[in-house]
Amino acid sequence: MAKVVITGIGAVTPLANDFLKSWELVKSGKSAIDYITKFDASDCRWQVAGEIKGFTPELYLSKKEILRLDPFVHYGVAATVMAVKDAGLMHQEASNVEHEALKALLKSAGIIIGSSRGGITTIEKELQKLCSSRFTVHGSRLSPYLMPSTTISMAASYAAQKLGIKGYCLGISNACASGANAIGEAFRLIKNRYSNIMLAGGAEAPICRFCVEGYGISGALSALNSSSASKPFDRKRDGFVIAEGACMIVLENYESAVKRNANIYAEITGYGNTTDAFHITKPDDSGETSAILAALKEAEILPENIDYINAHGTSTPLGDKTEAEAILKTFKKASEIPVSSIKSVTGHMLAASGAFEAACTAMSIKEGIIPPTINITEKDPECNINVITKKIETDIKIAITSSFGFGGVNAVIVLKYNTPQKLDRGI
Repeated sequence: MAKVVITGIGAVTPLANDFLKSWELVKSGKSAIDYITKFDASDCRWQVAGEIKGFTPELYLSKKEILRLDPFVHYGVAATVMAVKDAGLMHQEASNVEHEALKALLKSAGIIIGSSRGGITTIEKELQKLCSSRFTVHGSRLSPYLMPSTTISMAASYAAQKLGIKGYCLGISNACASGANAIGEAFRLIKNRYSNIMLAGGAEAPICRFCVEGYGISGALSALNSSSASKPFDRKRDGFVIAEGACMIVLENYESAVKRNANIYAEITGYGNTTDAFHITKPDDSGETSAILAALKEAEILPENIDYINAHGTSTPLGDKTEAEAILKTFKKASEIPVSSIKSVTGHMLAASGAFEAACTAMSIKEGIIPPTINITEKDPECNINVITKKIETDIKIAITSSFGFGGVNAVIVLKYNTPQKLDRGI
């Protein structure tokens, strides 16, 4: 079995258009929630979201590509390119020999990108054309790129096309757990030596009327309509705040990372993937507990050795309560383990949140910092866990990050501080 480490991170979030700036704002507890501008939501009950601001797709795609592809692909490609650059797998200063070596590494790499909603924004736009009754003699004016540009797998396959990746390629749609599942599946591929390098994460662009009203009418969204509407574990929480974004992580065989002197953020040691088999929207704490235990078992870690929990923490009344119950059932010293929810700052980026939160957990371990859960004025007594509301500095050796989704799908990842080891090959 191979040791798996994180060597690169890239992200586009409502906080900032790169990962490190986003992470700095996560630590400072700055809310990215504001009124929706992507469409006129003035007549909508749910009027706030976590929107990406000032994003320049031209840095990553041509004008034709931008027009033909859904924004979730734009974000996914951008995050992938940034992650690859951060991992040192492409840089302008490389010599011809180095360039060819990096090109070969990328060619052999694999890529997995998760998305819950795929090209929902483009689908809505094209449906509006149909509803407007604007037809030609031979049919509708639908874009010929509607079908390929909105499929879930397009973020992964197009990012691969842009970077010359010809290895394993997969699009995952497993509701809000998709991004975490992508990372977990990539981890397993490297661990079992199917690949040396994998790019994995999530991408979403769900801020359109179709999606906002769809989630809203299901009872999932907050109707508070303020920058503090995302309030995980607060007594007055009333739902999540929808958001958009993408985050990609470069996972690498430790031997490969050491050989090329790569920067290592953290090690991934375990992954749990379970389903509740319970309800289409209601979560079940036993399913979430089983996912945590499965991840810990693979990592060969006891529950009492966990230093930090990066919670799913969406701000839904039932979801947060159920997650707190799962934590209390799994960890005997649950009242002592610090817990935080990054969605209080970003909103819920669906698949992208699971990936971004895994990346932030790696940074928490690397820097020894637990970011705050903001917007809590009165913690819900039914969520009797140690929710951190102010940034704290502490030594973190082992942490978990959880993602749960509609249908009772659960993904949990165990990360730990990378302890350098002597390799058998004389390195």
